[in-house]
Order: sequence, then C-alpha cells, then structure tokens
Amino acid sequence: MKALITGASSGIGRKIAEELDSRGYDLVLVARNKEKLEEVKKSLNTKNVEIISMDLSNQENCKELHSMVKNVDVLINNAGFGNFGNFSETDLSKDINLINTNIIAVHILTKLYLKDMLKKDSGYILNVASIAGFMPGPLMQTYYASKSYVVRLSESIREELRKKKSNVKISLLCPGPVDTNFNNVAGVKFNLSSLSSEKVAKYTVRKMFKKKFLIIPGFKIKMVKFFTKIIPDNIIAKFVYHMQEKKIK
Repeated sequence: MKALITGASSGIGRKIAEELDSRGYDLVLVARNKEKLEEVKKSLNTKNVEIISMDLSNQENCKELHSMVKNVDVLINNAGFGNFGNFSETDLSKDINLINTNIIAVHILTKLYLKDMLKKDSGYILNVASIAGFMPGPLMQTYYASKSYVVRLSESIREELRKKKSNVKISLLCPGPVDTNFNNVAGVKFNLSSLSSEKVAKYTVRKMFKKKFLIIPGFKIKMVKFFTKIIPDNIIAKFVYHMQEKKIK
C-alpha cells in the first residue's frame, strides 16, 4: 500500500506520515524543503520512502508529480499556507501563490489521482481544509476563501462518489489552531489553545480509514462549526475580524 503526502516536511503532514508509517505504508513525501524531507525520512521505520522536493504552486509540477508517482492508495493533500492583512494591502504575488498552492494544486492532484482510483474502485483521498472554510475571514480573506473552495469541492466529489456507489472515499480535515509552522508563515499568532500535530494526525488517520467524511478534531472546534450554521455571516465576520486583530505579532 502506498500513500502520497504533500506538505510532508512538518506539522500535520509530517505526523500523518509517521502515523501511516506505523501502519506499514510505503510513503512518497512531497514538500519544497529537501533537507526537512530528509529529516522526516530518517525518522521513519519503513525503508520504502521516496522524497520529492517540489513547488506545488506550479501547475506543471503538479502534473509532473502525478506522472512520476503511480499506484497511490492514499492521497493526502496537505500542502498550504496562510497570509495576513487587509486585502488592499497584502502582497498580490503572495496571494496568487497561496491560491495556486491551496486551491489549484489540490484541484489538480485530486482530479488526477481520483481518476486512477476510480479505475481500480479503491482508494482514499484526504483534503486538508480548515474550520476557516465555513466562514468569512477578514484579515485572512484569501486563506479563508481558499479553504472554502476545498470544502465545497470535497463535498461535491463526495456526492458524486456516492451516486456512483464507488469504493473510493474522500475525507475533509477541518482543524482549528494546530501547533505547526503555519503561524510563522502567515505572520500571526493564535490566542486560542492549539492541538498538537501528533494528536490531530492520529485522530485524522483513524477517522479517514473509518470512511468518515468531515473530520473535525477537538470539541471546541466542533462547536464553532455548529455556530457557523446558526449565526448570520455578517456577525461571524465581525467576530472573526476581532479575533484576527489579536493575532498581530
């Protein structure tokens, strides 16, 4: 059995790699930082680990990755990052890079590997979104919007697979704050307590293999998801803006 994990050099991606390693999977680990990927590889028990240093914000790289790595049983779309600031003030090139990584790469890899899995009628796809995907996100608007795309894409694919009576399963991970390098890249800090990457990874992999679609680690974040259904978006936007202001370093 083989698993392909993007964004595997740190955080949730690395811990999911460790969890799948403990379950005996051969692994293909993808990230930009080759040195960190080497560190992850050395920490794993399995000898069947391939590392690929690749920038997935480049569409052609996503297609090349698919042509390089075949017979994937589990796809973990984890690569992504955030950006902070007023929309009129954030760097446009960083916004576009975020969209390419958080949306376009997920779209391409999900489509290409889903086609492969449908042919053999088996496989698991896990798309990593965020609780942010269920609400407006002033001061992190591009990130929130990117995760909303992943949520809606995954929900739609789920229904298509159900109608096909396919044995291919798709899951959607929507965590809240997690102790990763995300904050440093986005340029923010959380005032809420964060779950450990290890705890999130173990919970996620267990739920994925139980064919759970929506995976939300932590009771508090489950409650946040509940309130997004009953509170008007304009009220949520005001609350999110207030919370985001507190993150400024």
